[in-house]
Amino acid sequence: MRAFVKKPNPAPPRARLPRALAALCLGVALLAMGDSSLFAQKPPQGDSLVTASIGDATNLIPALASDTSSMAVVGKVYRGLVKYDKNLNIVGDLAESWEVSDDRLTITFHLKKGIVWEDGTPFTSGDCLFTWQLMSDPLTPTAYGEDFRLIAEARAPDDLTFVVTYKRTLASALITWGFSIMPRHLLEGADLDSSPLARKPVGNGPFRLQAWEVGQRIVLAASDSFELGRPPLDSLVTKYIPDPATQMMELKTGNLDMKDLTADQWDTARNDPQLTQHFDFYRSPAFTYTYLGFNQKDARLSDKRVRQAINYAIDKNEIVEGVLYGYGQAANGPFHPRMWAYNKNVPVFPYDPKKAKELLAEAGWKDTDGDGWVDKGGQRFTLTVMYNQGNEMRELSGLIIQSRLKQVGVEVKLRVVEWASLTKEYLDKHEFEAVIMGWTIPLNPDLYDVFNSSKVNPGELNFISYSNPEVDELIDVGRFNLDQAVRKKAFDRIQEIFHEDVPYVFLYIPDELVAVSKRYVGPEVAPLGFGFNIEEWYVPANLRLRVN
Repeated sequence: MRAFVKKPNPAPPRARLPRALAALCLGVALLAMGDSSLFAQKPPQGDSLVTASIGDATNLIPALASDTSSMAVVGKVYRGLVKYDKNLNIVGDLAESWEVSDDRLTITFHLKKGIVWEDGTPFTSGDCLFTWQLMSDPLTPTAYGEDFRLIAEARAPDDLTFVVTYKRTLASALITWGFSIMPRHLLEGADLDSSPLARKPVGNGPFRLQAWEVGQRIVLAASDSFELGRPPLDSLVTKYIPDPATQMMELKTGNLDMKDLTADQWDTARNDPQLTQHFDFYRSPAFTYTYLGFNQKDARLSDKRVRQAINYAIDKNEIVEGVLYGYGQAANGPFHPRMWAYNKNVPVFPYDPKKAKELLAEAGWKDTDGDGWVDKGGQRFTLTVMYNQGNEMRELSGLIIQSRLKQVGVEVKLRVVEWASLTKEYLDKHEFEAVIMGWTIPLNPDLYDVFNSSKVNPGELNFISYSNPEVDELIDVGRFNLDQAVRKKAFDRIQEIFHEDVPYVFLYIPDELVAVSKRYVGPEVAPLGFGFNIEEWYVPANLRLRVN
């Protein structure tokens, strides 16, 4: 779910946040943050919030966390210098304030006083300097280092001042520092691959890791050292339950307090008196999209006529109505229609199986033996499409894709793979043909990590090996120019090229559908999304069910 984030649940790889992914990961990681208005009311403390995830976390060091489950934990344990508030404004987090130089190249951050790491060590500008050094080091195995490598110099003139100077103007410079700051005293000189922080993080956020029972659950406990005050809930518990149907049963029996719902579950739940009596339901547009991605190292899929044919063969509206039950919309590119970077003039590929057959024939794929399947050089066109275990929407989308491609003579074999294996054994190693995945859409548009031709190495996000020199140049315009009109023109052109190149079949943008127990006070939908203020939720004393 990277943020862009790799998403084990609707929408993605190691953005998603995402995101993301440092800015690419923010989409998922920042959901754990928000303003502190409720803390002034000193809500009662106690109880916990139990949720479920289809995928377990893998690594809790921010530089290495790449999937949604890991980033969800990282976003609650660690913090950045800045963050988005619920209305999408950039505000301070670890930083109290900042100034930007007239030439837009230097940012001077003034850090909050009195913040400590969970082990009691003071947080200082030295941690920020170390984070930059770690993230910009080409030997650090991170997918999020590129924006940090654009910094010419970083300084920590005193414990509460951190100064960064960029080599050139960068549109996402400020929000880059929403990435989690890491503890220098625990990671400096350490081997990240063997650091105990991968399993036992030490942060300065609202929660701390209390327990991680691999393959079963993760428990985050409220942090007594959080400078805004200890969160009201004693703990956040995430159970690893790969089967959505089992998750639903757990919700009905009261073993879960919150659950992301699929579209059919949403309709069913909202008409179930047992659930409506105990749960509230929240719907908001999700900043994610789901796509069918092609490994362009595959000779068949490197031909854009084949990719275009597959795009024409898939009825996206059928997926929106049949899989999402109308709770979402067909996608036509990597941006959300609510974003300024969205190009409304780029149409969604129409469903046109006749055109699909024509393009396949142009590429040499014809049914030469009359068996209903197209072939070339004596080989049938058989496409293996992978998706992650436990994601019903991707499974159902795969079945529709399989049915529609059969009508144009392409045989699709669907293969479900456990999340960690899918990312590590197949995507990272480019050992796949096609995959149904999702990305978190970053609030500050930046396509570098996902579509730039340089980001194809193992562990990076362009695992489809997409390469287009013009897109590379336009991505740079979008990243480095501060004039939004100029950036808009570049992003518009990228979306036009994607319509022609079809690096992905952009399938749909879903709505976020969530059920939350009525016991909790504080949940709300905002422009940032749902769950942004989870550290402020509380349970009135007379409604508490769980005691830690």
